[in-house]
Amino acid sequence: LASSWPRLSACLFDGLLTTPRDGDDVVGHRQQEAWGARRRYSGGHPFQTPTWGREKDEESSTSTSASASARDDRVKSKRERERETTAPSATTTTTTTTAPTSSQTGRSSWYRAHVRPYMQLSRVDKPIGTWLLLWPSWWSICLAAPLGGPLDLGTLGMFGAGAVLLRGAGCTVNDMWDRDYDRQVERTKGRPLASGALSQGQALGWLALQLSAGLGILLQLPPTSQLIGAASLPFVVAYPLMKRITGYPQAFLGLTINWGAIMGWAAVHDGLEWGVVGPLYASGFFWTLRYDTIYAHQDKRDDARVGIKSTALTFGDRTKTWLSGFGAANVACLSAAGAMAGCHAPFYGGVAAA
Repeated sequence: LASSWPRLSACLFDGLLTTPRDGDDVVGHRQQEAWGARRRYSGGHPFQTPTWGREKDEESSTSTSASASARDDRVKSKRERERETTAPSATTTTTTTTAPTSSQTGRSSWYRAHVRPYMQLSRVDKPIGTWLLLWPSWWSICLAAPLGGPLDLGTLGMFGAGAVLLRGAGCTVNDMWDRDYDRQVERTKGRPLASGALSQGQALGWLALQLSAGLGILLQLPPTSQLIGAASLPFVVAYPLMKRITGYPQAFLGLTINWGAIMGWAAVHDGLEWGVVGPLYASGFFWTLRYDTIYAHQDKRDDARVGIKSTALTFGDRTKTWLSGFGAANVACLSAAGAMAGCHAPFYGGVAAA
């Protein structure tokens, strides 16, 4: 690593130290330097062994008599030299990088071809959706805990794993329904089903695997929580269809993604206290309407073109007024849930900060 610092410095600063020649446009020269066009360093990556003086300064040629074929030859020759300088030298005695072995390359390509499409289908690379599903359940579990008593970390952990699986299953169902629509929307056309990286059959098998694992977690919860969890599946399957039917699909998402607000309490007490979980579920519902309406605005032009409905299109120029109302209702319902659960001042301080 120490032997690499001179190379790194040369890569970064050699172009800045190059002085303009007589007759050069100084301003243009500095701009080219900023873009790296006149950098003399030709060693490829700064942590590889550099090769000095192998690249001629072809930008300095002012001859106007060179033919087009000669220029093409120079460009081709330059590209060949660049490939030579970036390739590892057989005579280098001191190396600072290690080329990946064939087994490493094979594992990487195997992951890209066989694993990554499934991870993208479940949005593992975008965990915010998992958090949005998980937080209402954790709020409910915390409110269900005895005042001053310890939290049930095992239940929190099971709901965490369940949120990853159920969110992945929901995204899989969504993409199976929306494959043809996703191809027409700029943001979603690269999704595995829309791009053809996975087939519908593969997605169905992946969905079955996620639901089976989720069922294994659900069966470890009390009976009441099991029944409530099973009742959420029709919402998960039907939600993607709502954007074709109603201008308020975000409302249906609010009913679906906040189901954990009911399940969490039942997982602790094997029963329900609607005076607490009712306002808590409602607060999550209004919260979802707020954030998902904002989220839907990025796709509203494509949605209008392909016939997808959303609250972003329904509210239009009145969106900010509706968002203010949703935010007020969210805070009011969350405060009501805390009051019914017997919470004290720190709870309301947190609500006010939020």
